[in-house]
Amino acid sequence: VQLQASGGGLVQAGGSLRLSCVVSENTGISYYAMSWFRQAPGKDREFVAAISSNGLNRFTADSVKDRFTISRDTAKNTVYLQMNNLNPEDTAVYYCAARNSGYRTFTIQRAGDNMPYWGKGTLVTVSS
Repeated sequence: VQLQASGGGLVQAGGSLRLSCVVSENTGISYYAMSWFRQAPGKDREFVAAISSNGLNRFTADSVKDRFTISRDTAKNTVYLQMNNLNPEDTAVYYCAARNSGYRTFTIQRAGDNMPYWGKGTLVTVSS
């Protein structure tokens, strides 16, 4: 399973970005719980958002709730992270991760240690 994250960049505070994570896997993302994590300079990795393999269960960290939304497109094998009203504290490398959780289940994954597959990350920089 290969994950390719993209969509990062430099944005001013209050702006928006949409990150994409394309999953290269023949069976499709309907078998995978997908999550986004981020790591800011000098800080530990932080959970951001997760979506279940059936797409019906979603969870967003309190730190980004009401600003970030996770979604997916099964036809494109892609998971998205829509980020609105960004602030400088959101500056980090954002990673998508996957774990096979079975076909169309409600399981979500918030622990990075449970995720066997990771993309290389995409850098988001928010200027004040």
